[in-house]
Amino acid sequence: MNNKIIYVVGFAIIAMTVIGTLAWGNANGKDFNGADDGGRDIANKRSDGGQLTKGIWGDYKLPTETESLLFAFQAAIGAIIIGYFIGRVTKGKK
Repeated sequence: MNNKIIYVVGFAIIAMTVIGTLAWGNANGKDFNGADDGGRDIANKRSDGGQLTKGIWGDYKLPTETESLLFAFQAAIGAIIIGYFIGRVTKGKK
C-alpha cells in the first residue's frame, strides 16, 4: 500500500475521532473544561485550604520563574525527542 494512502487514512481516522467526540459530547450536554478546572474544584472543596500534596522540596514553594523554567525545559526535551524520531524516520527513506 502506498504511504500517501496510509497517511490520508490515518488522518481521516484521527479527524473523525476528534469531530465525533466533540459532537457526541455537545449533543449530550457535556462541557469540556479540562483538567485545570477539575483540579481547581477539588482544591476549593478542601476545608483547610492547604496543599494537596508535598513537592520534592517539601513545603518550600518555588518562585514562578523557576516553575516556568522547569515547564519550558520539559517541553524542550519532549520536542527534541519527537524531532529526533521524526528525523530518523524521514532520513531513512532517502
